[in-house]
Amino acid sequence: MDRIRIRGGRGLSGSVRVSGSKNGALPILAAVLLIDGPVVLRNVPRLTDVLNLLRILERLGVTYTWLDESTLEIEAKDKTVYTAPYDLVRTMRASFVVLGPLWARRGVAQVSFPGGCVFGHRPVDLHLKGLASLGGQVEMTNGYVSITGAPRGGVVFLGGNMGSTVLGTANVLMAATLAKGTTWLESAAMEPEIEDLCHFLNACGARIKGIGGHLLEIEGVDTLHGCEWSMIPDRIEAGTFLCGAILTNSDVKVEAAQPMHLLAVIDRMRAAGADIEIGKDFIRNRPTSLGRLKAVDVTTMPYPGFPTDLQAQFMALMATAEGVSVITEKIYPERFIHAAELQRLGARIRREGPSAIIEGTTDLRGAPVMASDLRASASLVLAGLVADGHTDVRRVYHIDRGYERIEHKLQCIGADIERISEG
Repeated sequence: MDRIRIRGGRGLSGSVRVSGSKNGALPILAAVLLIDGPVVLRNVPRLTDVLNLLRILERLGVTYTWLDESTLEIEAKDKTVYTAPYDLVRTMRASFVVLGPLWARRGVAQVSFPGGCVFGHRPVDLHLKGLASLGGQVEMTNGYVSITGAPRGGVVFLGGNMGSTVLGTANVLMAATLAKGTTWLESAAMEPEIEDLCHFLNACGARIKGIGGHLLEIEGVDTLHGCEWSMIPDRIEAGTFLCGAILTNSDVKVEAAQPMHLLAVIDRMRAAGADIEIGKDFIRNRPTSLGRLKAVDVTTMPYPGFPTDLQAQFMALMATAEGVSVITEKIYPERFIHAAELQRLGARIRREGPSAIIEGTTDLRGAPVMASDLRASASLVLAGLVADGHTDVRRVYHIDRGYERIEHKLQCIGADIERISEG
């Protein structure tokens, strides 16, 4: 099992390029189930989650070829298979996003019920409610969700206790593209990844209006055709590298990034004293002479608010800031497992309900730590950049789910970091 070792105390400098969006690639790959003919997808990140979803799609009759390091040619050829089995779906919760397109194109779908996540239960009731509103006859037996019936348009409300559901929006949206009639999807998630999915589907012949807003209007069509598409940049990866640059007070340019997707994050970084420059396709942190960062409060919210997927990384940032900050998690209130591991490095963090209270310190020290999930692992790597001594992050298979060769990218901008393989 691999681990990542970081020797802290070195500054960073130079440019780092962001890969294609993991959270954008997954629903677009699932959407291939809707389409007749080949699709060429560019800027696809080679991540564990992407490769696992490709394995599931392969079981569902999809063939694909890597044309180069980040370009896929992919096509749903065998449209008779309709079951996504447990042995594959259990590897990643996001694979449940095949349910809507599988049912809409093949008239029946059977997908293993997804498990929970280490930071709490993430129910799929809104997915099923939305698909049922489109005429789906939903049954749950023996650990599987089955849907039959012909999709038809209608009014679907997707609001929930924690706001809109991103994967639920993707599932219902994709099914609606082939439904008979028009669908109005209210309280749709507005994340950039959903917006990009809409534009991709329209390029394939779908008729979706209201893109980027909370109300989507989808006029069903008979068929969708293939197209060529390039994935948007990964905003969470971009935000992670920015946190690393600010932590080390370094001049780092994050290239191939979309600043408009990170305005809430940049606002909090600037409030803490960071000098952030934004351009059309880059974000740059400039070193400051103001001393330590100032503590600022953050509350995670659905887009365009502060993303939950950058909460752990921002906690690492606040662990070294001057003063006391409060981070409140409104999306997944139990998503604080990384706090205990940051404490092993000397961070001063205490939990109070859905909030973490962080008293900044300049005395982080390297130690062996254990990653519990994807974004938690990134926060531990970031803290290791400024911790005295060396930090060993174990269970790095988590980080490979969402970061493409993170140790190589950090090495290229000056970090003393390496991946160590253990037998």
